[in-house]
Amino acid sequence: MSGSILDVLSQQLGGDVVKQLSAQLGADEGSVNTAITAALPMLLGGLAKNSATPQGAEALSSALARDHDGGILDNLTGFLGSGNAGAGPNILGHVFGGKTDTVASALGQASGLNAGSAGSLLAMLAPVVMGALGRTQQQSGLDSGGLANMLGNERAQLEQSSSGLGGLMRMLDFDGDGQVMDNIGEIAGALGSLFRR
Repeated sequence: MSGSILDVLSQQLGGDVVKQLSAQLGADEGSVNTAITAALPMLLGGLAKNSATPQGAEALSSALARDHDGGILDNLTGFLGSGNAGAGPNILGHVFGGKTDTVASALGQASGLNAGSAGSLLAMLAPVVMGALGRTQQQSGLDSGGLANMLGNERAQLEQSSSGLGGLMRMLDFDGDGQVMDNIGEIAGALGSLFRR
């Protein structure tokens, strides 16, 4: 796997996958694509924040080794077509804590999806993100520290992005208290300004 995790995921989640998810969610492709574009950095940013401590990095590394070998990427349409988010809701609980519904609501406001569809999309994307991380960890032989460094670098790249995602990433924990998504109103506004033209 070359390139950033976000690049890899964006390639995996284009074209036919967007059509499939649109049909499944009963939403237009533009809204679903916008939601995916916003959701992936949110998920990666949350995982980077959670792995910033040795304990968090070890917990993530163990979860990847145990449950997320990347096989999901080999049959992505099959997984997404099943309508079963698998471990998605549990993963979201670890990434966003009790704020998952609020995150879904903000994502929906920004993309035009209703909150239920945005939540379903997040739950379907979470195992895909974990699969991409797990495969990268295996292929690169990363220990928990290496995994944390990779995610930290990914987050730093997103924060420096000129596409507007940088501002979003900084807002994921702009008060620096370690609580990702504290300021959901500001994040919804940032998403809206990014994706609504």
